[in-house]
Amino acid sequence: MTTLLVTSNHAAEHDTGPGHPESPDRIRAVMKALAQDSFKGLARMTAPDATVEQMARAHPRAFVDAILAAVPGRGFARVDPDTVLSPGSGNAIVEAAGALVAAVDAVANGEADNAFCAVRPPGHHAESNRAMGFCLINNVAVGALHARAAHGHKRIAIVDFDVHHGNGTQEIFWNDADAFYASTHEFPNYPGTGRRSERGAHNNVVNVPLNPGSAGDVFRAGMTEDILPALIAFKPDFIFVSAGFDAHKDDPLANLNWTENDFAWATNELAKAAKILCGGRLVSVLEGGYNLDALAASAVAHVDVLHSAA
Repeated sequence: MTTLLVTSNHAAEHDTGPGHPESPDRIRAVMKALAQDSFKGLARMTAPDATVEQMARAHPRAFVDAILAAVPGRGFARVDPDTVLSPGSGNAIVEAAGALVAAVDAVANGEADNAFCAVRPPGHHAESNRAMGFCLINNVAVGALHARAAHGHKRIAIVDFDVHHGNGTQEIFWNDADAFYASTHEFPNYPGTGRRSERGAHNNVVNVPLNPGSAGDVFRAGMTEDILPALIAFKPDFIFVSAGFDAHKDDPLANLNWTENDFAWATNELAKAAKILCGGRLVSVLEGGYNLDALAASAVAHVDVLHSAA
């Protein structure tokens, strides 16, 4: 078996307008990098559309309907000052969520060891009833809840190393005793959540806020001392990764100083944990990363480790 790369035919059609950091060029950079000969061994598939019912596991049905109804026929529609819809957004949204569903199905059915979903728009800021921070539907939450509903993997864990705290994922799973959410992130930074004191209703949330300027050694210490022991103690049936690469030292939207090696290290630690805890079942999804060269190099490092672990 191998690593599955799930892509979207319509990701680049989600147009956020001139100068927006969450641009179609992000997915183009990632896909160009993953077209290298060294990745010929990846299994590849195009994401299907998620159904409204699948997305409604993470959000109220009325919210999903409202987001899709807000897609304009022309021009742009804004959910908030940072979060934009264009005529191509609807297809990108349902494929981004559908990528997680398809990746979970493949891994749960033994058709792939693990998977990376190269999609946009990102999702981890989308709360159950609120789109924000470039995010419309919480893709990783859709995938995690699909693993539970469709495959019986009750205990689901999500580890998020995007430089911004995944407030949406935390909110969706705050009261869920069978879900674990852990995040490293720069603090203070958008969206202002993610303090260590935010622990979840069932002590099921672990936040590791990092000071601006922190390098990879601080991140690795937080993973080793806080997140990985809690993940092991939780004993998940399935592990998900919100893989944002905007903690890279060259990223324009943040102030952490990681390199590709730090993302590779974290990926390796999570893949090892998955093998020990849940038969290797791991699905990762692209979140942030806004310097195109750093994003591409970091995605290569991430997928290379997943591929080696498969």
